[in-house]
Order: sequence, then C-alpha cells, then structure tokens
Amino acid sequence: MTVPLSDPFAMPGLPSDADAESAWIDVIRKMDETYANLVAQQVELERKNAELEEAQAFIASVLGSMTDVLIACDRDGRIEQSNPAAERALGHPGHDLAGRPLRDFLDPGSHAAFARLCAAALQREGGADVELSLRGPTGPFPVSVNSTVRYDQRGHAIGLVLVGRPIGELRRAYRDLAAAHEGLKQTQQQLVHSEKMASLGRLVAGVAHELNNPISFVYGNAHALRRYVERLTAYLDKVHEGAAPDALAALRKELRIDRARADSPATLDGMLEGTERVRDIVAELRRFSSEQKHAAERFDLTALLRSAVTWVAKAQTPDLAVLFDLPDALDIAGHPGHLHQVAMNLVQNAIDAMAGAPRRRLELHARTDGGPAGLGMVTVTVRDTGPGIPPDLLGRVFDPFFTTKPVGKGTGLGLSISYQLVKDQGGTLTAANHPDGGAVFTLTLPAAGPARRDGLPTGGDG
Repeated sequence: MTVPLSDPFAMPGLPSDADAESAWIDVIRKMDETYANLVAQQVELERKNAELEEAQAFIASVLGSMTDVLIACDRDGRIEQSNPAAERALGHPGHDLAGRPLRDFLDPGSHAAFARLCAAALQREGGADVELSLRGPTGPFPVSVNSTVRYDQRGHAIGLVLVGRPIGELRRAYRDLAAAHEGLKQTQQQLVHSEKMASLGRLVAGVAHELNNPISFVYGNAHALRRYVERLTAYLDKVHEGAAPDALAALRKELRIDRARADSPATLDGMLEGTERVRDIVAELRRFSSEQKHAAERFDLTALLRSAVTWVAKAQTPDLAVLFDLPDALDIAGHPGHLHQVAMNLVQNAIDAMAGAPRRRLELHARTDGGPAGLGMVTVTVRDTGPGIPPDLLGRVFDPFFTTKPVGKGTGLGLSISYQLVKDQGGTLTAANHPDGGAVFTLTLPAAGPARRDGLPTGGDG
C-alpha cells in the first residue's frame, strides 16, 4: 500500500480550494440579493416620489384654481401657507407672506374678529361666517371667512385654516338669488291668480245657472202681474166714470177681472219665492267670498256640498248623474267659504277626470264617527268614474303646480290649495283609487260640538 505524501507547502488550518469557492459563491449570492433589494427599493422610491409629485401637483392645481382665499396660520396668527387667490388679494407673493402675522394685512376694524378666531383655535373650536377686511393693493378686500382648527399627528391644535369668499361675489350671488326668488314669487302669484280666476269662472257659470231659474220666474210673473194691473186699472177707471152696471159687467167679463183677482196672490207668492231664492244664493256667495280666515262659524256641510255640486256640475254637465249619500244635516265648525272652494275644486277635478268616459257618475258619501261629547270626525268621499290616478302619481297629486292636464288646461294648484285649506281647518285630504274604478278623494274634518245658546259650537278648535 502506497501512502500519499502530504503537500509540503500546505499550511495547517487553511480552507481548501473547494471551501473557498463555496464561500465566494455565497458572497456573490448575498450581493445579488442585496442589489435586487436595492433595485426594488429604488423602484418603490421612484414610484412613491412620482405619486408625491402628482399629489403635490394636484394640490397645487386645486389651490391655484380656487377663487376663494385660503390662508393657513399657526396658533399665533402667523401665515404659514397661502394660495394664489390669497396672494393676489394681499398683493404679495407666497414667500413674502410666510412667517408674517396676518394681522398686518387686515384693516384695524377686523383685528378683533381675527383675535376671536385665534382664540377659538386655542380652544380647539372653529369659527364661521366672520367678515374680515384684507388690505389689498387696490384697497380694502372684504371676505366672508370660515375657519377650521388644524391639528398635528398627535392631535394637538397647531393653528387654523381660513377660507374666505369675496363679499362681492357673495353679494352678486345673493342679488341673483333674490332676483330669481322674486321672479318665482311673481310667477307663483300669477299662477295662483290664474287658479283663482278659473275657480271664479266656474263659480260665475254655476251661479248664473242657478240665478237664471228664479230670475226667469220673477220676470215672467212680473209681466203677468203687469197685465193684471192694466186690466184692473181699466176696469176701475170705468167704475169711477160712472159706467152703467151692464157695461161694467160686460167689461168685467171682457177683461177677465175675476181671473186676475184669483191669480194675483199666486203670482205674488211666486215672485216672493223667486226673490227669496236669489237672496239665498247671494248669501251663499257672500259666505264663499269671505276673507276672514280665522273666523269660525257653525254651518251645514250637507247644504254646502249640494250647493257646490249644483254650481259646478249642473252648469257644465247637465247630464251628469249625481248620487248624494248624505245625512239631512252635517254640522261643521269652520270657514264655510274655504270649504266651499274645496268642494268645488273636488267636483271640478272629478268632472275633468271623467271627460270622455263612457259613464259619468259622481258620488258623494258622508258619515260621522262618534266621539266624546259629539266631537267626532266627519268623513266625506267624492268619487268619479274616470280612469283613476296612475299609481306612480298618487303621491304627487297634492304637489303645487303638478297636473296631468294639457298645457293651458290647468295650473296644478287646485288640489294643492284645497289640501292646505283643509289642513288649516284641522282636517285631512287624501287621494286613492276605488276598487271598482275611478278616483276617490277623502275629506275628514272635525265635527261641530253641541250648539250653545248663543248659536256657537262648544268644544273643539272652532
């Protein structure tokens, strides 16, 4: 057996070539990993730097596009940052403003208000709607300021941010808003006036129709009575002239004096009945036109509903079938003129809804729900046989200016005004569709209490 001779030049304790090569490989691998990490960190740093630059550019563009003055101050009121609008208002670039007290750029009259803002910052409170007057290059520059407390990362108040809207712009905006509001008010008044005129037109047509019958009756009876008077006068003249009895008898028969005497009382009664009917219609008109909004009186709702249907329906639609399911008397305490207008609006709305319908029928039902001491609720329903109300429009029928009628056929205020009039008298007005077709409007009102000796209702709000 041959024993290898050892390397005479090998030093004891040194690594072999294989170990050295393995160590260098590890070093190179670590260097590669470190370099890769450095490259990744550099890429991430460049990405974040790009994002930061984008954010700074975005913030700068926002600040530059703001027309409002923006100034950031510390707790002592020294300027730390400002936007271009503030620099233009103060007449100084940003680097000249930084570190200077904002008080130096305010008119003396604004020092107290600014001091209150700074005190609010110390108390961690914000201020709003404070008017400050900046000293600009062309003179005073008033602004309406909102302030917000600024905090650091630990939540400590370190200053405040002021955002000011130039008063000139606000005043122009307020003037424009006031002008638009005034225009809307005038338009609304014109529409309300149009609705009143439309209601008045329906009222006049109905009243004219109602007055026509008694006036015609009085007119016809007056002509008959005039003929009777002429005959009686002619006969009496012959009597005073001393005519012979035979001649008077012949004249009496010729002039039909006996018939004139027999018909005169009935003719006078008919004239009296016609004039009384005219008097009642005029009384209803006076009650309808009353403007005493807070004057409550006791009246019969049944008679009012019948009157409203007569004045509206008979004048426009003589062939309309009307069903009255009403008690003989239904006492209400309130404003009869307003409720008469509500009833006329509901009847008119029903007639309009039935235009073109094959069957036109108007139904009015009323009932009283008993309550303590007679202070229950009166419920009145007005139903038509029209197509009904689309379900998606049920919630809007009482909105002002809402109408499904063609342009020029309605203002959309009739139901809205009715809703408010009923509400003012402590009642409700709702709309729904009847299961058998057509729309149903339900009116509820407080019933009048028992009448007192003075004729006024007891209890309730009336």
